[in-house]
Amino acid sequence: MILVSSCLAGLPVRYNGTHRIDLRIQKLIEDNKAKMVCPELLGGFSTPREPAEIVGGDGEDVLNGQARVVDKSGQDVTDQYIKGAYDTLKQAQAVHAEIIILKEYSPSCGSSMIYNGTFEGKRIVGNGVTTALLIRNGLRVISEENLSDFLHDL
Repeated sequence: MILVSSCLAGLPVRYNGTHRIDLRIQKLIEDNKAKMVCPELLGGFSTPREPAEIVGGDGEDVLNGQARVVDKSGQDVTDQYIKGAYDTLKQAQAVHAEIIILKEYSPSCGSSMIYNGTFEGKRIVGNGVTTALLIRNGLRVISEENLSDFLHDL
């Protein structure tokens, strides 16, 4: 089974109430090859919500207590991001996910790049909180941006 970010499957769950539908991922859902998950909703957020970014590092640093996730107003939302990451891990384990396809640049789901914590649209190399936890637990996470490289495996 494949686990995919709900926003990539077309659900309007992003911070601003939009989606980032990827027709390849939508097809995986339609073919019952994938299930959807949104770590941020699992963490207790609603839609819409303020954008958030990791300050002081990446998802690994958040899990190690060395960085925080804050929203644009400056509110610390780290605990919700960690909760969402652990709930996503439980879902991935429950469905025996072979691969997890998550939305790049997200403070939860980024798998190679995230925003740098300044809310200026600048990106840095790093994983989101959920991606970092999934990788720590031996799961394979890829971005929708790299999906073409892996379609033959699916």
